[in-house]
Amino acid sequence: MGASPNSPGRQRADARRNKDRLVAAAGAVIAEAGAEASLEEIARRAGVGSATLHRHFPSRAQLLEAVLRDRVATLCTRAKELRTEPNAGTALLAWLREVVAHAATTRALGPALAGYASDPEFSPHTMIRDAAQQLLTRAQREGSVSTSVTVDDVLQLTNGIALATESLPEPAPRADTLIALVAEGLLRSTTSD
Repeated sequence: MGASPNSPGRQRADARRNKDRLVAAAGAVIAEAGAEASLEEIARRAGVGSATLHRHFPSRAQLLEAVLRDRVATLCTRAKELRTEPNAGTALLAWLREVVAHAATTRALGPALAGYASDPEFSPHTMIRDAAQQLLTRAQREGSVSTSVTVDDVLQLTNGIALATESLPEPAPRADTLIALVAEGLLRSTTSD
């Protein structure tokens, strides 16, 4: 026997679905329009009313943090999945491509959240750095990346590519080209050990 439409369990499930749809819609709208994206457009794309958006996210900053959390969690999950790939160097580069795409679509979130007292337990930079370190260490053990390459080197390169391409009309293809160039150098750097 299922929960009645007005039961607390059903209401919680509906609220969770609405919140998830809002975060997904916000991510898409923010990727297109930046951190100042229309809240009404976000609610419309999520298929909910403005009141539902404000009930889940009383402030723009809370919504932006939820989008950032979602994106960082996705990247960390992806890094964990890639740790089982047979070629560690290829896995690292696949993840770096995703990091550049993430950076290009979330760059405006950092400045928009400046001054916002977010959850002190949430440290996106630490989470990304830890995920990168695990993939890099595996690639170095495999011998596909030089042991002289540091996680900071790798993340600064991806950040530089994101910065260099973010203002282009279509940053993704250019970023992918630049990552391919970095990949060639990164993977060839093992010959200098």
